[in-house]
Amino acid sequence: MTGPVLVGRAALECSSVVANNTMNRERGLAGVNSYARELGLDPLAWLSDRRPGARSWLDLCSGEGRALRQAAPALPADAVLTGVDLVGPLLPLPTPPALEEITASVSTWAPTRPYDLITCVHGLHYVGDQLGLLTRAASWLTEEGLLMAHFDPESIRRPDGGPAGRAVLAALRAAGFAYDARRHLLTLRGARSTTLPFTYLGADPTAGPNYTGQPAVGSHYSRTVTDTAG
Repeated sequence: MTGPVLVGRAALECSSVVANNTMNRERGLAGVNSYARELGLDPLAWLSDRRPGARSWLDLCSGEGRALRQAAPALPADAVLTGVDLVGPLLPLPTPPALEEITASVSTWAPTRPYDLITCVHGLHYVGDQLGLLTRAASWLTEEGLLMAHFDPESIRRPDGGPAGRAVLAALRAAGFAYDARRHLLTLRGARSTTLPFTYLGADPTAGPNYTGQPAVGSHYSRTVTDTAG
């Protein structure tokens, strides 16, 4: 029995599941449909409590960037806010001085500075190499920074399509991540260089709905074999 047909990054990002995704486009900072509700943490309050010069927020898969736009005028002038999205804002609105909006693939983009807060609200569901993005983002934190990303272990698959979520969660926890199963939320505190024992093989854009009820991507990995022979 063969596994699903896997595609590379370019094909995945042109697929209807990713290119037309509206999961996080309109989510605001606070309220019913908000970052505060989904994360269980108010980003504005968290950033406001930081010391001067430690108020930087990177939002991956930021959609229209509504949460960043709402936070910008309420933060001190030293705040740095960055949103990265494959499509970028569709509405032609003025950009606050503290906000940088970048239209790029989060799978290839990299920042030029560390961040105190990094969020990815329901964005990993549409990324092929989810583990690759998580390990890269871990190195983008400041020493006391916080990474928060929604993650569905059921989306992580072996080469034949079988589930690999349990093994991946164990590896993520060993690397310092914490996982809240109720919120489907990974968190990591403090920058670090992380290597996970998995090799990315490709993505399945036909994986179907995940726990959100929306179509999502299946990410397929093989277990990396480490030669321990002397």
